[in-house]
Amino acid sequence: MLVLLVLLLGAAAVCARLGVWQLDRAQLRGEQAEQERLAAAEAAPPEPLADVLEPQTTFDGALVGVRVDVAGTYRPEDQLLVVDRALDGTTGFLVLTPLDVDGSGVLPVVRGWVATAADAAALTTPAGTVRLTGYLQASEGSGDGGLEPGRTDAISSAQLVNVWGGPIYTGYLVVATSDPADDPALATLPPPTAQGSGLNLQNLAYAAQWWIFGGFALFLWVRMVRDEAAGYPGPDAGPTAEA
Repeated sequence: MLVLLVLLLGAAAVCARLGVWQLDRAQLRGEQAEQERLAAAEAAPPEPLADVLEPQTTFDGALVGVRVDVAGTYRPEDQLLVVDRALDGTTGFLVLTPLDVDGSGVLPVVRGWVATAADAAALTTPAGTVRLTGYLQASEGSGDGGLEPGRTDAISSAQLVNVWGGPIYTGYLVVATSDPADDPALATLPPPTAQGSGLNLQNLAYAAQWWIFGGFALFLWVRMVRDEAAGYPGPDAGPTAEA
């Protein structure tokens, strides 16, 4: 029984390691699939915002990174700075400005990044109708608050609707191009990268199978020990032993 235990423990360890390997493969293949989806979205021509998202509708996760174009008018008087946002290793601010989309609603727009609040105060905002091309992102969770006026720690439509009014979009736009051009002091953000991607279901199922096999090996040994302790005859026992 002890020799059998060693063998089955070895088998269970191998199954556990194979399960972890399949789990790593599931994560890797999930990230690759997300990267391919984002690359395809970036290569595709921009879609009109009205064709993919309406105000106060659920933001589908598949819309993250989709390139859209939209026209509207900025409201610089309601502009906010999103604190503690890093670009190229430097922490600064995102410049978040509401865009009144013609005949639709209010779209939160990340126009770019600045290093200091003084840089943000010196910015100019394009007047009149602007046409933007950029990437959609999902609204963030509500922030902690407690910041000075004109600042926020989250791009949350649920919070912004109380400040900017509605109807409001449940996602926000990260600007790639602007016509007319925006202030050159704004640093343009890079396209989105895949973070928190899902797992590949096929490899995840393989991982579960290996872990089940390993658990079954241990269960088999426990069951054999219990049968032995109970005095059950083994498979090779003859009539005399049974009697």
